[in-house]
Amino acid sequence: MADKRRETKRKSLQRQGTLNPRPDEVTHTLFHANDFFDAEDMIQVKYEMLRQVRVERQPISQSAKAFGFSRPSFYQAQQAYAQNGLSGLIPQKRGPRSGHKLTGEVMEFLNQARAEDSFLRIDRLVQMVKEKFGVGVHPRSIERQLLRQKKRR
Repeated sequence: MADKRRETKRKSLQRQGTLNPRPDEVTHTLFHANDFFDAEDMIQVKYEMLRQVRVERQPISQSAKAFGFSRPSFYQAQQAYAQNGLSGLIPQKRGPRSGHKLTGEVMEFLNQARAEDSFLRIDRLVQMVKEKFGVGVHPRSIERQLLRQKKRR
């Protein structure tokens, strides 16, 4: 029963993006002597690391190591927590947050081009964007954006 609950929790953490990729590097006794603490729960591990430093006045380097993090990671977590509380400890996706190259102007241009010639291939659209806007766009990015537009209609 406990194994099934653990696996369910692990899957949930993974879906939320909060599964600690290195739980084996968490060496602090809290996470080995108590069932409440879960080394696979990234939020819990980061919070306890911050708490150790702030409340229990542990050295940063010692705390970071005991919780499986580097000093720079500690400082990032500290800043994120100071700005956003617990939600700041949730890992953020890396990279651009949206189709930053496929602006409204570019998409309007692509839609106009496709309206004039519905047989235009994606590789030709990529060339046209490069020529007109000086922006290199991956063909798959254009395909995805066109699909999104189609679904909205």
